[in-house]
Amino acid sequence: MSTVRSARRLFAARARRLPGPVPLGAVVAAAEGLAVRLGARTVLAEAELTVRAGEVLALVGPNGAGKSTLLAALAADLPAASGTVRLDGRPVAAWTPGELALRRAVLPQTAALSFPFTVEDVVRMGRAPWAGTAAEDEDEAAVADAMARTEVAEFATRPFSALSGGERARVALARVLAQRTALLLLDEPTAALDLRHQELVLRVCRERAAAGDAVVAVLHDLSLAAAYADRAAVLHEGRIAAEGPPSEVFDAALLSRVYRQPVEVIPHPRTGERIVLPLRDRATVSKATSKATPMPTSKPTSKPASDEPCP
Repeated sequence: MSTVRSARRLFAARARRLPGPVPLGAVVAAAEGLAVRLGARTVLAEAELTVRAGEVLALVGPNGAGKSTLLAALAADLPAASGTVRLDGRPVAAWTPGELALRRAVLPQTAALSFPFTVEDVVRMGRAPWAGTAAEDEDEAAVADAMARTEVAEFATRPFSALSGGERARVALARVLAQRTALLLLDEPTAALDLRHQELVLRVCRERAAAGDAVVAVLHDLSLAAAYADRAAVLHEGRIAAEGPPSEVFDAALLSRVYRQPVEVIPHPRTGERIVLPLRDRATVSKATSKATPMPTSKPTSKPASDEPCP
């Protein structure tokens, strides 16, 4: 190791408090009496939540319920109007931005870049917080592993801007994985993905939890949340309406009230995990289908073109 690199690492260790190992089951993050305001409006109130190492926690609820707000507050991206958010045992305000980046990685809902970075460039950005530390030696392995797990290695040299929405989402997740923090905060990680890649992403979440990380994910698919999450927090009108294992909190009456849509909750025929389905009136659906009117078609106003091939 060069003298220059040794000096950089020594300075980094002094300038930043590096994270230590996190025991399985330890509290990684917590919200205590948390309220968040946007302007004059309270968008989250009296939130109490604990995030532990080794678990996947799903945040579910209808649009506007406060899921993304709670996630952003846990990430220290939104300030608390009242209450406290703790990360690694300290109030989030006690950490510098660099120290926060060593402890939590954040996946936003959308990933947009204005510069022509390649896929590998974007994933490698996840290693930036570790520059000048001993973990810098893990950069190549961390990037390669993250791209392999999210199945983006095959287009590592393509421009990020040329990817589909689903491909971009997986690259953004790979960046988060490459960061190798004890807490992963994922805002709708499956929203742009097809069926296969939804399962892939949530399997990766389970793998990270099995390795000792804490994963918090905003999810809209309640059946996916029931299949992969250890706990779920159901948000409703800016408050946590219920929190616990999906087998306990995914109750048909509660979910019907929260979503303002009648649902039924049934066991999966093979695994027994809960499946949440909207209740539909079969007669109404059939009637709507049978009486659907065909879309009008435009009539030609000029002589049809000849069937002869163009020269």
